[in-house]
Amino acid sequence: MHRLRKAQRWLKYKYMMLLREKGGASIVAMGFAIGLAVEMFTLPTLGFAFVLIFPLCYMLKGNIPAALIGFVVGKIIYIPMMYPNSKVGGWILPKHLSIHLPVVPEWINELLLANLKLIVGGMVDGAILGLICYFPIKYSLDTYKAKRKDKRKLKLELKNMVD
Repeated sequence: MHRLRKAQRWLKYKYMMLLREKGGASIVAMGFAIGLAVEMFTLPTLGFAFVLIFPLCYMLKGNIPAALIGFVVGKIIYIPMMYPNSKVGGWILPKHLSIHLPVVPEWINELLLANLKLIVGGMVDGAILGLICYFPIKYSLDTYKAKRKDKRKLKLELKNMVD
């Protein structure tokens, strides 16, 4: 029980650190959007796309812990998103595209084509989901910080009135 309580306190502490990030709400929202976008094409690449989180966070000035949270949230919504990812990938890739490796059975060639559709569609859908999630997260964090600032200002005024 003691370890569970310790873990809860640690998670709450890390959550508060994330909310109070110095760089602002846009950095946290960008990190979350990056993690969510990368997750949409990680499964077909057998997890190699996960490595993209770190350079993307560096280049786009995102928060890595927020990106990892976005990555986990993306894992939860990936299964329902597989169908749209495949459809979007099918729309983008040429209709006559086929993969033919002579040394492997035909079903592997079809599996590679299906994975290619998932990767391409996942990149597009991931970018769209990242954009959709960026603005509400940024707005909610800005609102939280404004409320916190007002609360602290009110507390300081009350303290000054008492003194």
